[in-house]
Amino acid sequence: MSKARTVPVDHPAFAGLPVSRIALETGVSAAVHVAGRLSSTRLPVVCIPGYQRNMSDFADFATYYRSGGGGPVVLIDLPGRGRADDRIKVEDYGSPADARDVASVMAALGIARAVILGQGYGGQVAMVLAAEHPLLVAGTVLVDAGPVADSRGIVRLRNNLQHVKTLRSEKAVRAGFRRILAGDYPEIAEEQLEHLIGRTHFIDKRGRARPLYDPRIMAMMDSINFDDVLEAQWPLFDALTCAPLMLMRTQLTDQVRRETFEEMTRRRPDARAVTIQGQGSPALFDRPEEIEAIAAFVHLINRTARARAA
Repeated sequence: MSKARTVPVDHPAFAGLPVSRIALETGVSAAVHVAGRLSSTRLPVVCIPGYQRNMSDFADFATYYRSGGGGPVVLIDLPGRGRADDRIKVEDYGSPADARDVASVMAALGIARAVILGQGYGGQVAMVLAAEHPLLVAGTVLVDAGPVADSRGIVRLRNNLQHVKTLRSEKAVRAGFRRILAGDYPEIAEEQLEHLIGRTHFIDKRGRARPLYDPRIMAMMDSINFDDVLEAQWPLFDALTCAPLMLMRTQLTDQVRRETFEEMTRRRPDARAVTIQGQGSPALFDRPEEIEAIAAFVHLINRTARARAA
């Protein structure tokens, strides 16, 4: 097992996101934050972050969604991310294990059905969850996620994180992150870029960037090359026919190619498709229109469920 990660107890990205720990079958724990009161009358939105990312990516979403009258929101740090435990064996990382853990978290919280909101890799986990536990899924929102991952985005992410690891002062770390993030978020202010740094790293006393994820996760990507064509998982995408679907893609993403997104919309003409302008991955959920679109999607599912039950 790798050396235990440490996360500062006062890390700003986690301010306002107290967590409970939920033990999983594998002997490790997930970290879970619940915004609002869970009940049988309103479907919760269960948020699954990207590959090496954590629940802080959904903090703004949860706040705005709840302030607009939305129901409960469940944020999860899966093993190896954020404040969850790292997995004991590196080979235990992967979307099948993560999907089982999401199902375990929902069972522990007494959630029978939920709308699953998955970003990037989190969307792949949502697809596996729908394939293995379709009754848990009342609806799915995929953000920069699909059955075909873009190898270019994976290689870029890996190279950027390796570069940050080489930087040896706080000034250099912050400047390096700002250069990396500015390409994905050209319209936001520099102070907002500073905030985004804290979603995946903290800066230690020596001025080094320390990841808020198990470094072994990124090592699993070492064999992927820029020109690789990764195996398509269309059967997993087709598993999402168990429930209503919403498809979102950021304008500047390099995680899902445009042609893949277009094929997804062709296969699911009933799905609402939304492009988030001026952003890359992950979506920031800092503007009303995207959150209100998701809220309307969840409201429609809730209304349909109530009508069927009447």
